[in-house]
Amino acid sequence: MNGFDAAVTAASNAERRRAPRIGPIPKDAGRLPAYTPTIQELRGAPRRTGEASFFFFDQRFQFNAVKVLPGEYFVSDENMVIQTVLGSCIAACLWDSRTHVGGMNHFMLPEGDGADQSGRYGLYAMEVLINEMMKLGARRETLQAKVFGGGQVMANFSTLNVGERNTEFVQSYLATERIPVIAEDVLDIYPRKVVFFPVTGKAMVKRLADVHPDLLADEKARGSAAVVVRTHHGGSVDLF
Repeated sequence: MNGFDAAVTAASNAERRRAPRIGPIPKDAGRLPAYTPTIQELRGAPRRTGEASFFFFDQRFQFNAVKVLPGEYFVSDENMVIQTVLGSCIAACLWDSRTHVGGMNHFMLPEGDGADQSGRYGLYAMEVLINEMMKLGARRETLQAKVFGGGQVMANFSTLNVGERNTEFVQSYLATERIPVIAEDVLDIYPRKVVFFPVTGKAMVKRLADVHPDLLADEKARGSAAVVVRTHHGGSVDLF
């Protein structure tokens, strides 16, 4: 990219970030019911590089589901479930309140060395997720985010807190892009299982057995185990 192109791109990005936010429309106003794909349709559809492709039927939620592995993403406007399991990694769940398009990514580090551009790194993972949602009709101005992960899941390993770096990156990125974070469950010491419903934007999180049993017992003794989700501006995350 030459200097002129770089200047044009920078100006375009700055203008986009100054664009006014657009409020949500009434729930289901003028919308047809979302399509419910079969497991055969999900498995048979062509997939892009980095797109999650492990499909199964989730008995608990009675929906077809896809599991997002590290470095992957998935976007949909259909009735299904998007799931992942996190340690120090971050999953950003984005939802467009007008088009009811939702998606999730799963990245491992904030950024790479420049030569390695893949979904393992936050900047690339966020841009891919947003771009793929826009292909289904989403707009940046109507996106909202729920953020999960960034746990310090390795006991006695605090000199390089990857989870904290990942959390700081995604919060900064979303603030720069003017995408509001309406709910989050980040940092702390726990691995997490996250379930996201792309049509409704509903998210659920389960804290898994961790590698700090002494701290977990202490937290339960203090009665604080139920207070595990920080929410903003009316956003919510259900525990399961």
